[in-house]
Amino acid sequence: MHKFSVSVVKEFEADSAEEAALLMYQCLTREPAPLTYAVTDAARNATSQTLDRETADEFASIDHSADPGNW
Repeated sequence: MHKFSVSVVKEFEADSAEEAALLMYQCLTREPAPLTYAVTDAARNATSQTLDRETADEFASIDHSADPGNW
């Protein structure tokens, strides 16, 4: 398995960093999961990934921990 850092970037207008983080949290709990992500691998190569909602929802509904490739 490889390691990746995955980030979601969304801009907020706020009075403090804490308020911006809380607004992001609020957004994540009320709206569908974001589809666009910044992904960086162990060699620090960065890419942008935009997912198809239907495919992402199908993937999320499956328990991938049962996959022998994850053992």
